[in-house]
Amino acid sequence: MENTKQVKLILEDGTEIEGTSFGAFTSSAGEVVFSTAMTGYPENLTDPSFAGQILVLTYPMVGNYGVPGEELYESISTIFESDKIHIAGLVVNYYSEEHSHWNAAKSLGDWLKEYNIPGIFGVDTRMLTKKLREKGAMLGKIVAETDVPLHDPNLDNLVAQVSQPGVQHYGHGKYKIALVDCGTKTNIIRCFLERDVELIRVPWDYDFTTLDYDGLFLSNGPGDPKMCEATIAHLKKALQQDKPIFGICLGSQLMGLAAGGDTFKLKYGHRSHNQPVKLTGTQHCYITSQNHGFAVDTATLPAEWEMLFENLNDGTCEGIKHKTKPFFSTQFHPEAAGGPEDTGFLFDDFLKAVAEYKAK
Repeated sequence: MENTKQVKLILEDGTEIEGTSFGAFTSSAGEVVFSTAMTGYPENLTDPSFAGQILVLTYPMVGNYGVPGEELYESISTIFESDKIHIAGLVVNYYSEEHSHWNAAKSLGDWLKEYNIPGIFGVDTRMLTKKLREKGAMLGKIVAETDVPLHDPNLDNLVAQVSQPGVQHYGHGKYKIALVDCGTKTNIIRCFLERDVELIRVPWDYDFTTLDYDGLFLSNGPGDPKMCEATIAHLKKALQQDKPIFGICLGSQLMGLAAGGDTFKLKYGHRSHNQPVKLTGTQHCYITSQNHGFAVDTATLPAEWEMLFENLNDGTCEGIKHKTKPFFSTQFHPEAAGGPEDTGFLFDDFLKAVAEYKAK
């Protein structure tokens, strides 16, 4: 391979792992997490929910299908989940410098260089993942020529860093949906536009209660949900009304906090395309795409709220709903990208609730 520069992955417990650099030859620090997704790195790396994290991919070979070229529709990407790479670094076992795919425009390494993101390969990712499962997500850094201090991204307001500034409009459909952007994946916008809606996308701290809308949507996003104090305050007002509200991922945690519940940090999070969840009170199970490190503590929810979905791996909350009002959320990603789209019907359920509200 052309690039044979050596770098190190150093964890907060003192573990040092040597490997070979690809992408940008630079140092970077963040929270080291793992994903068991087998495909979809163009989507995952551009997911704002990964902001501040050094991502370990457990699939053994990465980069073999390259990175597709950019295409836009309604000013958003038709392929990527945002307008840039959000991870702090990438860790893989084997990096395929040669790529082959019909829509590949560049290599993964060249793409990382464009955004000054370091990568390291030649790492025993199986061993590393076992360590992260046993000890939990850990702070770490990829060190090239210059050392950098460890940094905990969860102490930062990551949502404020990834939320788009200003109000943006998409579509001209029959329903007007206010989308609170805490780090929105663009496939969420695509899913709404496919369903004939008008989207009003507002920044995370925007007072959306001043808007005229038919339904409210709370997006995914990175970091500790308790950092979003402004969003929670506005959401508390919205919960006093009856307009339908739908939250995904961080949006689920924000809904739980605004309802009066609490959230907690998971040991190593859920990051994969194969997380099984069960619809509460039924035997209906779904395979879901997930990317989050925090969850709602259902024991702290007020009596008028209940768990909507349960994670079948660890029993944690995968969504909540109000018992009488049209408010619900999912901790997983119904829009996937990448991953299974088994739960895409939840967008239809939300818009059905919007239609029923408007018909009153």
